[in-house]
Amino acid sequence: MSRDHDDTIAGRISRALAERIIHGELVPGARLAQDHLAEEFGASHVPVREAFRRLEAQGLVVSLPRRGVRVASFDLKQVREVAEMRAALEVLALRHAAPSLTPEVLAAAEKAAGDADAARDVRTWEEANRRFHRLIVSTCGMPRLLTVIDDLHAVSARFLFVAWRATWEARTDHDHRAILQALRDGDTEEACRILERHVQWIGRAPLPLPGRSETEGFAIVG
Repeated sequence: MSRDHDDTIAGRISRALAERIIHGELVPGARLAQDHLAEEFGASHVPVREAFRRLEAQGLVVSLPRRGVRVASFDLKQVREVAEMRAALEVLALRHAAPSLTPEVLAAAEKAAGDADAARDVRTWEEANRRFHRLIVSTCGMPRLLTVIDDLHAVSARFLFVAWRATWEARTDHDHRAILQALRDGDTEEACRILERHVQWIGRAPLPLPGRSETEGFAIVG
């Protein structure tokens, strides 16, 4: 088996497992059995181990001595850490992207914002929200930065699905519209200011959800 083929299989395995973790099908603390996954995907142990490394780099799994590879747990401190990282890196990307954003890209971002506002379930909202954030930085010309931002969005999505696994409320995101208006006005600094505040709000305010502690009910949308 060639290395390139192993990489392709590892990518397929890591994407499949990330999807299961993000959507709560694999719960925090669940053990990922190398043998079972190799059998499921018709692969050797080599690409499975590579998939584990990729997931660990994304913060989705942890490798523990004598306990194997487990789905990572998280707490409010980690949510806020991801929010701070996203705010810093997305603002950096937006500063570089803004001069190259075309009316077509901004129209696509407007459509994504509208789709998010109209969402009636958490999965639809998350996909549209992620699409909005990706579009406004898509022209930054910094592929490594975009890869890191994508990884952080995957972790944010996991926080979101855990926080909202039982209920979802439709919402209108005024920040998205304000960011787009600032970009259309050519005011990059204002767009960056709103984006930074918007993302940093994640984890800062507890949600008033009955039966949840503050650490379970923190604001997670952004």
